[in-house]
Amino acid sequence: MITRLGLFKKPSSFRLSQFQPRRFATQPQSKWLNKPPESVLFVKKRDDQVITTALKDIAQHVKRRYPNVALYQEREADALDGLQPWTASEQSPIDLIVTLGGDGTILHASSLFKTGPIPPVLSFSMGTLGFLLPFNVDTFPSAFDEVFTGKATILERMRIACTFHRQDGSEIEGCGEPGWQVMNEVTLHRGRSPHLNIIDAYVDGQHLTEAVSDGLILSTPTGSTAYSLSSGGPIVHPAVNALLLTPICPRSLSFRSLVLPGSSRITLKVSRTSRAPAEVSMDGQGVRVLQPGEFVSVEASPYPVPCVKRSADLHASRVDLEKRRTEMGERGLGDDWVRDINTLLQFNASFKNKHLATERV
Repeated sequence: MITRLGLFKKPSSFRLSQFQPRRFATQPQSKWLNKPPESVLFVKKRDDQVITTALKDIAQHVKRRYPNVALYQEREADALDGLQPWTASEQSPIDLIVTLGGDGTILHASSLFKTGPIPPVLSFSMGTLGFLLPFNVDTFPSAFDEVFTGKATILERMRIACTFHRQDGSEIEGCGEPGWQVMNEVTLHRGRSPHLNIIDAYVDGQHLTEAVSDGLILSTPTGSTAYSLSSGGPIVHPAVNALLLTPICPRSLSFRSLVLPGSSRITLKVSRTSRAPAEVSMDGQGVRVLQPGEFVSVEASPYPVPCVKRSADLHASRVDLEKRRTEMGERGLGDDWVRDINTLLQFNASFKNKHLATERV
């Protein structure tokens, strides 16, 4: 054992308990969804008859079992009878968002509340991707029981707030306060230009690098399994408070993805020497074009996305669940993220010889 002075102490006998991992106050903890919702907003993938049919069944179930709950649906062409139309501009009070579709449906729900807090989100998998979708649509009765009986826990997924600025530093209007809220990533890319972008990246006002590339991705831990991952970025657990800066096809082979503190303020400025402007995309949606000298400033949003998690035992009491978490940590209640990287991303899966597999059949 080494003391603070760097000198060796004489070995002594230790108990096993001395080597047990310590728990720190900063360890992420799930939060309980305490208040039963009084209003529910349904957000679904559009122009999909299967999802529309599922929404009818879910809405009827909620009406029968929880008759005093107000039900809304995002205003669209195929809105269902009996559900009140809702638009982001109306800002009617919403206590719970229910999404039906793929991961893009949650991103769309987040965009409906891009300038302020967002209610808890209960997500059902009915799309092409399911990394953000802990519940299968067939389990909707038990999922709603969890929410309305106080057994549901939520994981707060970081969002980032973005503001755009002119060359003189003045803010470009129309971005909202405290800036646009983004769940996955902000991307600056060359778009249709044949020339590479030159983007200066700053961390808390200090110049980090001049990036000559097809673009830069600044993502949340949730977005680490999206565009950033396809560009060679790391996979980061959503409970980690961090920002990821990932280059897109950089000219320098030594430019690798960086994991930065979640408390950082990141500035991405299109260099005045850049031959191409930078198109800005947020969660896959084109937002604007930044000309040379203009920049976007990004920092963690005060309004994360509270996502409802699955509980390990629907029949266990809340006291039992709290006791299990105390004894076993987060592992005691399971981790949707661990399940997803194994089942959806095939994390660390071994290569298989297709020829040998065919012969065995």
